[in-house]
Amino acid sequence: MRFLRQSLTGIFLAAVSVGLLLYAGQMIFGAVQQRMSNERKAPPPRERVFAVNLVTAQLQDIAPELIAFGRVESRRRLELRTPVAGRVTSLAEEFEEGGEVSAGQLLLQIDPADAQSALDRAEADMQDARAEERETGRALILAQDELAATQDQAQLRQRAFQRQVDLKARGVGTAATVEVAELAAVQASQAVISRRQAVSQAEARVDQAASNLARAEINLATAQRDLADTTVTAQFGGTLQSVSLVQGRLVSANEKLAELVDPTLLEVAFRISTVQYARLLNDSGQLIAAPVRISLDATGADLSAEGVISRDSGGAGAGQSGRLIYARLSATPGFKPGDFVTVSVREPELSAVARLPATVLDANGTVLVLGAEDRLEQMQVELVRRQGDDVLIRGIGLAGREVVSGRTPLLGAGIKVRALRNGAALQPQAEFIELSDERRARLTAFVQGNSRMPEEAKKRVLGQLAEAKVPAKLVSRIESRMGG
Repeated sequence: MRFLRQSLTGIFLAAVSVGLLLYAGQMIFGAVQQRMSNERKAPPPRERVFAVNLVTAQLQDIAPELIAFGRVESRRRLELRTPVAGRVTSLAEEFEEGGEVSAGQLLLQIDPADAQSALDRAEADMQDARAEERETGRALILAQDELAATQDQAQLRQRAFQRQVDLKARGVGTAATVEVAELAAVQASQAVISRRQAVSQAEARVDQAASNLARAEINLATAQRDLADTTVTAQFGGTLQSVSLVQGRLVSANEKLAELVDPTLLEVAFRISTVQYARLLNDSGQLIAAPVRISLDATGADLSAEGVISRDSGGAGAGQSGRLIYARLSATPGFKPGDFVTVSVREPELSAVARLPATVLDANGTVLVLGAEDRLEQMQVELVRRQGDDVLIRGIGLAGREVVSGRTPLLGAGIKVRALRNGAALQPQAEFIELSDERRARLTAFVQGNSRMPEEAKKRVLGQLAEAKVPAKLVSRIESRMGG
């Protein structure tokens, strides 16, 4: 009985376990079917927040800078040409490309033999003309004396004739005597006429001698100029360029030998558009004397000079557009005629404009500003000027607003953003850096070995490299040219 009871209990428990297993499998199967039959529900959307850099628009009075490129030219230049032909017998030591000459210095000498011979002949002709003038003067005096004597003799003959006429009237003289006296008086009058003609011829010879003397003086002056033209001197102190002459060369008349330029009187010529030109005119349409600054990047050393606008070109130029502007420069250390420079012209001040990065503006002339609840708003503004990577803008309600500095296609009106201010953006590169001894020596050696760099600029750069802290911009420029 006990065995039967335990066997039945085991069968009962096994049946209960199987039932429970079947029930559990049915529950799992039903749950899986229900899960597969139900629709998936998306999670509730969450608004995306973008991080943006903001800059505050401050309205102020700003003088824009007009940037252009120009060429340095000399306001005083002279072409050296030979007035006469001949062989070059001597040249000054400074007569070479880049030679420095002083005012009045003898630059070259052309063989003066022919010119000296012509001058000697002209001087001899001048002596002959003066001798002829003296001779004709003395001949004129003698002719006048002979005329005076002949006139006296004619008066005596006329008085003798009158006495014979009186004697005949009183019955004392005879007709033959009267006729002889009258014939003598007529002959005396004819002699006076002859002497007058001789005086006239003497006066004509005097006039001709004076004309010959004047002609001789002209020939002498011409010969002296021809002799002087065999030498070429510097009209002013300056620098020689475009030299194409050697000693012993045969040159022709009016041949160009070199150019003399004054390196102290420089100006810059640069071309701007017509719109930019209109900004430099005053109310009466005259070009203003706006301040100008030129710069030349010379291996890490910025050469710069200042000046003012002096004039503009008379015409636009064949095949050109815009206007050609000239500006006179004051002190120009290191600059040479022909340098290609960057020109910065300071325009008249603009009132109530904000200077912001150019990335704040889109093609439609709008900017994004931070509004209520950290959401962006679109604002229409007026583009006044572009200044490199910045823009000058103005608009109604722009003052004091926070503007998005870097616009992307994802940003627009109504977008919620997270503002980054006060150094959240990238920090600019430090202005001054410290150099190691090895790096400083390498930069110094490169600057000292640069032969194209002006001495003044080289001294200035070496002085900056010798300081404890060196401008980072200077170091980067030198290393970029070193290839480091």
